[in-house]
Amino acid sequence: MGKKGRDTRVKRQLAPTFWAIKRKEGQFVMRVNPGPHPGKRAYPLGMVLRDVLKLANTGYEVDRILKADKVKVDGVIRSDRNFAIGLMDVVELAMGQTYRMVPKNGVSLSPIAIDEAEKGLKLLKITSKTIIKGKKMQYGFHDSKTLISDQILKVGDSCVVSLPGVNITNHIAFEKGATALIITGENGGSVGKIEDIQDGVFSLPKRALISFDDKSVELPVEMVMAVGSDRPVIRVS
Repeated sequence: MGKKGRDTRVKRQLAPTFWAIKRKEGQFVMRVNPGPHPGKRAYPLGMVLRDVLKLANTGYEVDRILKADKVKVDGVIRSDRNFAIGLMDVVELAMGQTYRMVPKNGVSLSPIAIDEAEKGLKLLKITSKTIIKGKKMQYGFHDSKTLISDQILKVGDSCVVSLPGVNITNHIAFEKGATALIITGENGGSVGKIEDIQDGVFSLPKRALISFDDKSVELPVEMVMAVGSDRPVIRVS
């Protein structure tokens, strides 16, 4: 018979470089299912629990935790070990701990502990906007969430939303003088000021000049996320 379905695992040697796994420990590892984040920029939920947070030793133990409804992602109970966990996702455990996934020390995704007051908040970057029926604006965010709103926002701006819904509580414009987080690359996790924004041309993408730690770097705007005006509005490092 022909093969049905898709693989639920991937070869360790082909896994994204930021995954916190031992490359020579075995041949296969969990893979990311299609979902809110691209596979190359996300962890499978089971790996976050087992390999990153060290809450389990085996995939079997991971499944027991998930089937007991002990894990929420962005305020919603998740039971799929291959569910995609990406930038700014909030992982809440029944034991009381809550973590936000952020870039840190050049690693694309690392968990940071957050307190009770922040577990219902998430920072989203606007990646698209479309005019729909009724001349309303539909905004798309980096984690595939969408929102229909009368607010006038721009692609590249960031919004703080309340979870598990998508209700905007704060808006951060991507503009000169804003505080920004570098979300990927060797400087991933660094927080600095946007000194200048250069429009894209045929041979170069739109770029932002970010200053931090007594140095400045020019990066494509896709690698940068506005997180506040004078300082980050929520904890991102």
